[in-house]
This record gives sequence, C-alpha cells and structure tokens, in this order.
Amino acid sequence: MTIQRLHSNSRLSGVVTFGDLVFLSGQVPGEATDASNQTREVLAKIDALLTEAGSDKSHLLNATIYLKDINADFAAMNEVWSQWLSPGQAPTRTTVQAQLARPEILVEITVIAARR
Repeated sequence: MTIQRLHSNSRLSGVVTFGDLVFLSGQVPGEATDASNQTREVLAKIDALLTEAGSDKSHLLNATIYLKDINADFAAMNEVWSQWLSPGQAPTRTTVQAQLARPEILVEITVIAARR
C-alpha cells in the first residue's frame, strides 16, 4: 500500500493517507478567540482536509481533542462538536487538557477517518 502525504513540510504532514485510512494532524483555529468559535474554525478545517483526502465527517473513526482549560471550555467545545457530528456517526473520542503551542489556542483537534 502507498502512503500519501499532503500539506507537508520538514516537520509534519497535514494529512497522511494509507490504504483506506486518513490521518489528520492537529488542527488549530485561525482568528477566533473563544472556545465555541475556535471549535467551529477547527471543524471547518477538518471538513476541508477530509474532503481533499476522499473522506468526510460521517467516516470518522477516532478524534482526540486538546483543550487549554478543560474546566472552562469543555461545555462550549462539546456543544459545537455535537452539532457538527453526523447523526449516528460518532467516532471514538478522547478529550484532554494540554498546554498548546501558542497561548491564544484554546482547542486543537486531530482525527482519523476511513475513506469513502
């Protein structure tokens, strides 16, 4: 099987596909400053990358969600996440609190999906 890497630089690839699997690197928000809008921005990026790789959110297998402050932002993130998911297609999921790459980042999400 062939490994394909998209949006790569010397440190990472934004997307790696292997067979029928799609792996996305952690996606972070752009301009939003609150957890709800950061989650929306991140999920929009995930939608675009999954489409590019031949998948979509209904084919999610696993998600890992990193929150800067789980006590402050879990409910807001979770509400947006729940609205975004395809009905009946929830992946396995882990949510953790983590120190993220930049102080303004509140939410980072990485996913694994199957191709359509």
